[in-house]
Amino acid sequence: MEARKIFLPEDKMPTKWYNILADIKMNPPLGPDGNPVSPDQLAPVFPMNLIEQEVSTERWIDIPEGVLDVLRMWRPSPLIRARALEAALGTPAKIYYKNEGVSPPGSHKPNTAVPQAYYNKEFGIKRITTETGAGQWGSALSFACAQYGLECRVYMVRISFDQKPYRKTMMEAWGGKCVASPSNETKAGREVLEKDPNTPGSLGIAISEAVEAAVSDTSGETRYSLGSVLNHVMLHQTIIGLEAKEQLKIAGDYPDVVIGCAGGGSNFAGISFPFVYDKINGKDIEILPVEPAACPTMTRGPFVYDHGDTAGYTPLLPMYSLGHAFVPAPIHAGGLRYHGMSPTVSQLATEGIISPRAVGQVEAYEAGVLFARTEGIIPAPETNHAIAQAVAEARRAKEEGKEKTILFNFSGHGLLDLAAYEKYFSGKMENFEISDEELEKSEAVFKDYPKPQLVKSR
Repeated sequence: MEARKIFLPEDKMPTKWYNILADIKMNPPLGPDGNPVSPDQLAPVFPMNLIEQEVSTERWIDIPEGVLDVLRMWRPSPLIRARALEAALGTPAKIYYKNEGVSPPGSHKPNTAVPQAYYNKEFGIKRITTETGAGQWGSALSFACAQYGLECRVYMVRISFDQKPYRKTMMEAWGGKCVASPSNETKAGREVLEKDPNTPGSLGIAISEAVEAAVSDTSGETRYSLGSVLNHVMLHQTIIGLEAKEQLKIAGDYPDVVIGCAGGGSNFAGISFPFVYDKINGKDIEILPVEPAACPTMTRGPFVYDHGDTAGYTPLLPMYSLGHAFVPAPIHAGGLRYHGMSPTVSQLATEGIISPRAVGQVEAYEAGVLFARTEGIIPAPETNHAIAQAVAEARRAKEEGKEKTILFNFSGHGLLDLAAYEKYFSGKMENFEISDEELEKSEAVFKDYPKPQLVKSR
């Protein structure tokens, strides 16, 4: 029988990231004056070496040896043929998954946390602030900062802070400081609490707090770090898809369908962008970002200019958005509870290069439990969304009698999410749907903003 696990030798790990900005056209982010944001305007928030990556249009960007040294702790990650899942589904499809749960924090997030910490250290920064939804990003950045001797302060969305207390413990184990958001530490947090003391919080609010905490440090030794959305984050994650392409070559295979869950866009971009490059150059391949039905940014939201955070500290970004004041329902997939979508992912969706999907919370957990009982690994709530779509594609292949190759990103394990599984098993988990009226109300915040152009890359 063919190997179930496909390993890439360490000396074959990619040494360059793929930058999709070399191959697509984009609307620029806009500042308060309505003009495109300059690198200097971003300097109080990010170190200039990361800003240079953010605006670069070079197709391939070298990964520094100081980053590779840390990534080698767990990379290359294995590509696994999900034979037991295939058998359970009775499908003619071949299903592969890239296991990013093998990293020290248990997710794909260190792929960008490590280079961001490295570049901040190189620039002379001593402390980093950030936000986190489910806690995966906060854990990853705390881990990365420990590798380079940096301080880390994490504003964690309150509902996830309460649902996942051991994420805070993980951050503290690596030296990070975790604060429930909204908090009384920042002006942005206090304003939200004044309006709604019982708010579950949101990624938009937590981003506002983390940005404010960074720019208000007059020493100049603090910067902000983002775990998704921006171009340099998508860039760093492409190591996932680049490895997967090499591993599939070893298996003598190539995907018909590529799938990743999508909140801000980072793990989806990581698995898919190297294949988007192939599709742009003529490959026939279906690429599916999968979001929660409770936060249907791409499947029900418009493509607009909107802020990436609730307080409006960030530039206006061209993206699919439900409105920066939108507070998603308290689903357990905290990492997918984001009102917007990465501008690069959004651009691909506007052009029809990728095809967004949405699944309900209960459907996602049904698929996650099936995966756990066949493949043996308990997935993160976010990952369950990708699995649900992979299962749907495999069942469709069975109905159509077609042999397909399906690749999805297993973005993280769910060993700290067992309370959510307990809720599912007890029958207390529910789906959340947003009414058209709720969407219309939340989207009113950007009605007077400039409108992005529908540009075509080809």
